Amino acid sequence: MAVTGILGKKIGMTQVFDEKGDVHPITVLQAGPCVITQLKTMAKDGYEAAQIGLVEFVKSSKVNKPMAGHFAKSSVPPVKLIREVVYEPEVAAADGEAAKGIKAGDKVLVDIFADDKYVDVIGTSKGRGFAGVVRRHGFGGGPKAHGHMFQVQGSIGASSFPSRVFPGQRMPGHYGVDRVTVRNLRIRGIDLEENLLMVEGAVPGPKDGYVLISKSKAPPRERRGFGGSGTVDPLKASKKASAKKK
Repeated sequence: MAVTGILGKKIGMTQVFDEKGDVHPITVLQAGPCVITQLKTMAKDGYEAAQIGLVEFVKSSKVNKPMAGHFAKSSVPPVKLIREVVYEPEVAAADGEAAKGIKAGDKVLVDIFADDKYVDVIGTSKGRGFAGVVRRHGFGGGPKAHGHMFQVQGSIGASSFPSRVFPGQRMPGHYGVDRVTVRNLRIRGIDLEENLLMVEGAVPGPKDGYVLISKSKAPPRERRGFGGSGTVDPLKASKKASAKKK
């Protein structure tokens, strides 16, 4: 069995060049190290999951007695952040050997993504305070001429009937600090020594923000005619096929 996710931090953004010389914007993530603090089982908890914690220094005064007992039960150090992730079912090993299962106290490192091409990242978006409709929802605003207010939403259509504002009406309000999931970010590099994961694209949240990285639930299929190591060039394939016919 293997854990399908890991906790980490957003380090920042940079860019890398591929073999063709094309530039790709990437986000560097500090993936782990994490430790399994508890295993949820179907018999005891009604579902199967692994509770993991990000290994960071935590003062003993910041850990209350219930959590201290929870960590001591699994013989793991106090952790700052805890999340639950799914773990893959047990697969029989080759040559008749028994497969090794996971248990509380095992480490979770970035090498769990060694055989994957895409990951899903969950983070908390940046807080932007109270914002208007132009910034919050992308409204076009009002007239920009003299005597007009530009960044306003205009009429919301509630006069004598229905004399109320419908739920979900897009209006000014608190913007940001939302749980955001970005799916199918391509892995551009893995540093096993420093537990770094480089993914192509943007990741929600500020620098040093905590994120949950998991294996992609629905990775995209490699389509023919598009760049990539797993794709097929249709022109080269047709020439190769015609040469075989001759």
